[in-house]
Amino acid sequence: MKNHLRNATSPYLMQHAGNPVEWYPWDEEAINLAKEHNKPVLLSIGYAACHWCHVMAHESFEDPETAAIMNKHFVCIKVDREERPDLDQIYMTFVQMTTGSGGWPLNVFLTPDLEPFYGGTYFPPEDRYGRPSWKKILYSVSKFYREDKTALNDNLHKIRQAFELSLEEKPGDALPAPDDLNHAARELADLYDQHNGGFGQAPKFPAVQVLTFLLAYYHRTGDPEYLQIVTHSLNKMARGGIYDQIGGGFSRYAVDDQWRIPHFEKMLYDNAQLAVLYTEAYQITRDPYFREITRGILAFVGSEMRHDDGGFYSSLDADSEGIEGRYYVWDKPEIDAALGDRSNIFCAYFGITGSGNFEGKNIPYVSQPIGETAKKFGKTTAEIEEILRTGIKKLKNIRDKRIRPGLDNKILTSWNALMLSAFARAYQVFGDHHYKDILEQNIRFIQKNLLLKNRLYRSFNHGQARLAGYLDDYAYLIQGLIDAYETVFEQSYLELAYDLLKDVNRRYYDHEKSGYFYTANEHQNLIYKMKDLHDQSIPSANGVMLQNLLRMHTITADQDLLTLAEQMMQGYLPDCRRNPYAFGSFLIAMDYYLTRPIEIVIVTRDDHSFKDLLKPLFETYFPHRHVIILHEQDPMPLISNTITTGKTTIGGKATAFICRDFTCSQPVTLPEDLELLLRTKYLQK
Repeated sequence: MKNHLRNATSPYLMQHAGNPVEWYPWDEEAINLAKEHNKPVLLSIGYAACHWCHVMAHESFEDPETAAIMNKHFVCIKVDREERPDLDQIYMTFVQMTTGSGGWPLNVFLTPDLEPFYGGTYFPPEDRYGRPSWKKILYSVSKFYREDKTALNDNLHKIRQAFELSLEEKPGDALPAPDDLNHAARELADLYDQHNGGFGQAPKFPAVQVLTFLLAYYHRTGDPEYLQIVTHSLNKMARGGIYDQIGGGFSRYAVDDQWRIPHFEKMLYDNAQLAVLYTEAYQITRDPYFREITRGILAFVGSEMRHDDGGFYSSLDADSEGIEGRYYVWDKPEIDAALGDRSNIFCAYFGITGSGNFEGKNIPYVSQPIGETAKKFGKTTAEIEEILRTGIKKLKNIRDKRIRPGLDNKILTSWNALMLSAFARAYQVFGDHHYKDILEQNIRFIQKNLLLKNRLYRSFNHGQARLAGYLDDYAYLIQGLIDAYETVFEQSYLELAYDLLKDVNRRYYDHEKSGYFYTANEHQNLIYKMKDLHDQSIPSANGVMLQNLLRMHTITADQDLLTLAEQMMQGYLPDCRRNPYAFGSFLIAMDYYLTRPIEIVIVTRDDHSFKDLLKPLFETYFPHRHVIILHEQDPMPLISNTITTGKTTIGGKATAFICRDFTCSQPVTLPEDLELLLRTKYLQK
């Protein structure tokens, strides 16, 4: 049996192509059918790695009796939220407004004009969990739509008013000041979980943008409290079950306060952002554990999430063999059999017990410091490390033979761009040439498959690029290309980033109120035109665009970019003050604006002699700095004249200048002199 999803390229839609539900993709055929028959639309949104999406599919969408009810009373549309985040934003906003919460699967009932009038998330097949059954919902909604048009129209009017109110912007008129950053940092510190790290209670998400801002704030102020918040949180996360202690990589979030029990799906975007954050934490602290975690993330992505041609896949499912987490959990006897007389040490360190910590099974987590384990068993730290290393390798070999979780193998531009930044930043700090090869191959993949005829596409799978790019596709790719330029110094990367930035300013910018719409001017008409302002599991596309405007202005001296950036900061500063947790990416940009970046300009006569000067630049944490390589006989017209004018090599040697606010240091040619200059004159505190 195949429905109208049979030609889909999204793995999520393909999972539903054999349902008895007569699913349609979001297209004109389905919408016209609803109008022709005056049927409400049942819009169901999810994604391939979503556990509760699978549960509801198995319980209801695979059931012929339930499917018959859906087919009779509704035009049923399935949407992959990762391919169509524009739709997900609108209808998730509706469900959050009307129910107070949201999530996936997202099930929303629409009029044929696509206006929502009822919705929710997961519904069980029978009344349970305090929720009505899905069949009961279907009958009730269908009856309401057919028989109570007065109430329906009243509800639609109220929903329109609520939407308009939620989309109303109240822009400010002031630029950020240091006190704004002080206030935001203090509020975020008050949310910090001093015992377990992170923010708030379960479920706990990594909150990468907030932690990144607090690192930058520590650099600004030198206040050790903020470094402690970040490093404590990163240690707690890395030692918990949210980090895969056997195979590397992070799950999406933890369902408990202590980061021990993950929601097992592994998303590309989480691992990309966390790799950058752990890299930065290593730069500041030189803690080898943070380096180890970064390498573990990137090794996992490189081996399990990478297309042969250089793109990165989207996610790994939470389920395997129909059971959540089955691939990742262990029985203690299984570990005892694998590790023999070393098992007691391994189990003590990783919290493995006979009774388990998750539904009778064990999720490995670091239950005690390695020094404590060494003392307990009368061994050296080095001996314990070797036992753990060997044990992890053996268990991974066993786990590799299990049935793997499902892979969502579509390739999304935005998430690939986040991972591009991760490999770029890791190569800068760790110098692993494999990372350089991966980032360069990823850019080639995007240029070949997702950037076609000067237009960026959202998704690639089965040899086909689909869907016009959204704001986050452009924003993250511009960011990734700037990061890549400042890693391998390929001039074309910077030029492409600038061209994309100008394109976004033409097609996405809201010249009436400032900021960027999530969809381009020519995008299909939807019932509301949304802006992506809040950080969620991925950073706000507007926040990243604000960072891009400021970074590219510094490099090019294009005053139009600074004007747009200042308009955005004036417009959204009140929101940052009201809710700094949701505006971490904006706060990072505002810290850049107030700190003023440093520009390290290296003038060289060849492609090799300058590389020794890069080491002190990349080893030192500077949240806001640019590195520009100028070839003495090969001018770069894109680079600002204030950066390039009057700079030449000394005695033919690669020569570095450090500049800030149109003032440059004396030139240096030795790495140790450059490092001394950085530490004595340009570190904030």
